[in-house]
Amino acid sequence: MVGGTAAVAALVAGLPWFQRDRLPDRLATHWSGGPAPDGSMPLWSASLIPAAVWLVLALALSVRRRRSWPGPRSWLPIALAPTAVVLVGAQVSVVRANLDRADWHQARQPAWSIAVTLALAAAAGVLAWRLTVRATTAATAPRAGVPELDLARDERLAWFSRTANPWLQSLSAVAALVAVGAGLGLVLGLAPGAALWPVCAACAAVALAGGVFSSVRAKVSEAGLEVSFGPLGWPVRRWTPDALESARAERRLPSQVGGWGYRFSGLGTTVMLRAGDCLVVRPRGRRSDFAVSVDDAERGAALLNALRARRPEPGR
Repeated sequence: MVGGTAAVAALVAGLPWFQRDRLPDRLATHWSGGPAPDGSMPLWSASLIPAAVWLVLALALSVRRRRSWPGPRSWLPIALAPTAVVLVGAQVSVVRANLDRADWHQARQPAWSIAVTLALAAAAGVLAWRLTVRATTAATAPRAGVPELDLARDERLAWFSRTANPWLQSLSAVAALVAVGAGLGLVLGLAPGAALWPVCAACAAVALAGGVFSSVRAKVSEAGLEVSFGPLGWPVRRWTPDALESARAERRLPSQVGGWGYRFSGLGTTVMLRAGDCLVVRPRGRRSDFAVSVDDAERGAALLNALRARRPEPGR
């Protein structure tokens, strides 16, 4: 990782210097939507500042990873790969726009170069995601010694656990009040609609998302695992025992999965409402896990594994 970071920094800093004989004293470095530039930098600034931004960003993400990522998977390549492509692509575009120009005002930046850079960055992010997940599948594969109950053939058990995040619930309530206030302002004509409509729509969306994903309930029974969201228990995700490859309890932190709520990361999908134990399942045929932060996760995983063991494997 250190070698790759240094290589990107050297490439970003070196591109203008390699072509300095064909570049003006100051380089056009900023465009505000049109083909003509509206900002410039001297050659040394255009070379060193983007490289410094890259090094600071890579260092900050690396330090955060060491402090808060104990697991074998890392989102670091997933974050750095598209960032590197954007910085290198932007530097290539700047050099190309200024090449053989007598003055930076003559530089022109075609719109397609930005689109190409963004497309390549998206492709780099997807590729880094796939390679990271594939390379660490073995490290996070279900291990021997997973929790399991001694469940008799005719015994019927069920397990329930519920978790709520009061901060997300409070945020949802505040957003709902603001949305209602903005709606009343629209109805009563207290302010221009152009000012209140965005506030009303944004706060309503935050209130809805917060209300749905600020609480979760997990249920394990003969039917398998059911994870329902919000006060109404909807939406719902379900897996039968046959559809699961394994179940386990695992301690996770918000910093590991990218924050609070319904998160996607190198660890798979996590419903993160509080730090601590999570019920983690591996759906059959998938390379990533689904986890939900609930209390007493180990007992839920043990019951799921017992239900799986009591049923014949698919195809037998």
